[in-house]
Amino acid sequence: MKQAVSENSTGKGRIRLENEQRILRAAEAVFADAGFAGTTMADIAATADLPKANLHYYFGSKEDLYRALLRDILDVWLDPIESIRAEADPAEAVTAYVAAKMEATRTRPAASRVFANEVLHGAPVLADFLAHDLRDLVNAKAAVLEDWARRGLIAPVDARHFLFMIWALTQHYADFDVQIRLVLGRRTLGRSDYNHITAEVTRFVLRGLGLPIPSHLQ
Repeated sequence: MKQAVSENSTGKGRIRLENEQRILRAAEAVFADAGFAGTTMADIAATADLPKANLHYYFGSKEDLYRALLRDILDVWLDPIESIRAEADPAEAVTAYVAAKMEATRTRPAASRVFANEVLHGAPVLADFLAHDLRDLVNAKAAVLEDWARRGLIAPVDARHFLFMIWALTQHYADFDVQIRLVLGRRTLGRSDYNHITAEVTRFVLRGLGLPIPSHLQ
């Protein structure tokens, strides 16, 4: 750990991290638009405005870069679910979770589409993770929701499907952004739009759990 910290504190380490993030963001955009099969390292290099050799230096191959991107996306998406803990206030925990999911949708919509493409193609890279790590995480958080229901803190729900519904509600605004904008007659969805959407989704979720709506969301 000390060695890693020391390296990252140098100019060389900082440049490496910056280049890796630059490549990942470019890969996210290109994979979201073209899918894995339709993407080349040259496409990503052009989007990142870096030589193609740089991509191979940092990630080796398209497959390595794709796997690194999926890990990065999962870190962003799964960290917020830790707000759902047995000792937490249910309304505060769920509100925080929905807000974090919606913020990820607002700031990184392409990430959601990359993940959706992976799953729609049978999860060739993520199948083992979904069947084991994600299953364990969902079961653990479902147990928290079930415990809240037993204690009378929330209305009884099928906890696993409730989590799936939160994912569907929040990620819909990334995966189907074009549909939403066309139906609403909007060129873009800005921060104020997402504030409104987040409040609406949060109210819907809280009602589903039989929880009161905070005054700032009424």
